[in-house]
Amino acid sequence: MESNRKPSVQEERLLELLVKNAIIDFPLNWKNNLLVRSMEDGKMGSLYLYPNGVYNENRKFDKQVSEYQFKDEDNVEVIASLYVDDNGNLLELDIWKTDFNPLINIPYKLE
Repeated sequence: MESNRKPSVQEERLLELLVKNAIIDFPLNWKNNLLVRSMEDGKMGSLYLYPNGVYNENRKFDKQVSEYQFKDEDNVEVIASLYVDDNGNLLELDIWKTDFNPLINIPYKLE
């Protein structure tokens, strides 16, 4: 199993966009000590999110709070969804490439 790590620059930019457009407000310091771990999703890029670097297996899924669509470098649609737990804390970044192939790259420019 992969260990927890800091998000990459591309992952962080995508998370920033999703947090900015979320239907709930996050604290200004939501990125402080954020750790991530890749999901086993066929290398589409989904992440488990650990605010403040804290792993808690008892967290429960609550809802999707944001979504963003983009095209991968091979022109295939990708949907990125941000989910929170039942305490309103970041839980998962779900990335679904619509042809189920591995994600090539998160675009540099996100709008």
